[in-house]
Amino acid sequence: MPFRVRISWSPELVEHNFGRGHPMAPLRLDLTVRLAEGLGLLAHDDVTVVGSSVASDELLSTVHEPEYVAAVHAASDDDREDPARGLGTDDNPIFPGIHESAARIVSGTVESALAVWRGEATHAVNLAGGMHHARVGGASGFCIYNDIAIAIRALLDAGVERVAYVDVDAHHGDGVEAAFWDDPRVLTVSVHQSGASLFPGTGHATDTGGPHAQGSAVNVALPAKTRSAEWLRAVDAVVPDAVRAFEPQVIVSQHGCDAHGKDTLSDLDVAVDAQRQAAEWVHDLAHEVADGRWVALGGGGYAVLDVVPIVWCHVLAIAEHRPVGPMDPVPAAWRAYVEEMLEHCPPEVMSDDEGAVAFVPWSSGFDPDQEVDRAVRATRQAAFPLLGVDVSRDV
Repeated sequence: MPFRVRISWSPELVEHNFGRGHPMAPLRLDLTVRLAEGLGLLAHDDVTVVGSSVASDELLSTVHEPEYVAAVHAASDDDREDPARGLGTDDNPIFPGIHESAARIVSGTVESALAVWRGEATHAVNLAGGMHHARVGGASGFCIYNDIAIAIRALLDAGVERVAYVDVDAHHGDGVEAAFWDDPRVLTVSVHQSGASLFPGTGHATDTGGPHAQGSAVNVALPAKTRSAEWLRAVDAVVPDAVRAFEPQVIVSQHGCDAHGKDTLSDLDVAVDAQRQAAEWVHDLAHEVADGRWVALGGGGYAVLDVVPIVWCHVLAIAEHRPVGPMDPVPAAWRAYVEEMLEHCPPEVMSDDEGAVAFVPWSSGFDPDQEVDRAVRATRQAAFPLLGVDVSRDV
């Protein structure tokens, strides 16, 4: 099959708007697409940009309770709040059309995943997707419908036997993990700030899956203030070994970029270049173990001007096999737009002016004096024996 990349995008996605002052501003999507256009990432013969329709209630109900889907309809059409189901809270205020816009996100992710499985695309990207907190019966953490879980369910229904989900958002991917907690066909790997100090308060190293799926959940709970090199060391120590052991047929990954030091909704300090490196690793794993089948999603990210568009355009470029260098200039037209329209001085290059982040790989050995190493070791000791991975050197 010739190499092809599918990008899910339509202007209607910016209508998913929780209102003025809400951290999840649709501006982040608009700026990302504008930057991608300026970098020429959307103008290649092997790249197809596809709009998304509104997902059906039947599709949404493959993961969500029908009563919850009905509650979202009521919030969307009749302005009816339902705080018990997370609708009308500070995190998830309701607005007219909330069902349609959230269901459009779902459709984009599901169609992306199925296109990859059917061989219509090698890689697929939906940066509006990645709503990993939504629960089976309720909204949570800015997430109305869990597009990731619905897409993974669609892959399983289409005949995929093993799906690996990798989540590098600063917050634990709790909704996806819960949806497949006892399903041995799905591996969920989440590298996040510890739930002891950050929402949603879950994702501990000892959380390893249900009784019929032991080892299917892998959680790295990092301490607050973890920096780039330490974060990359943690990703290196856990993600490749877990994914290789599981041998997935498709990899789905969530690239929330709220681990960045400028993001106000986490206490991590992970540079653009470290997040770019992690995306490259996930991409390479897809080619190594899953015949290239990779679905990349957005997620969190609230440093809307300086971080989100840069990181997500790196993800797009990696998916297209046209990586953008960290010190490549940001297009002048995009910078001028941000300066004029938003009165903000944006980055001049596609990084934090640091370039590639040097880190010490886990193969160098466990250092008990380092808090991050202790967190990584706890994860490897809890989950890896269940996956058949040797941890005898983690001493």
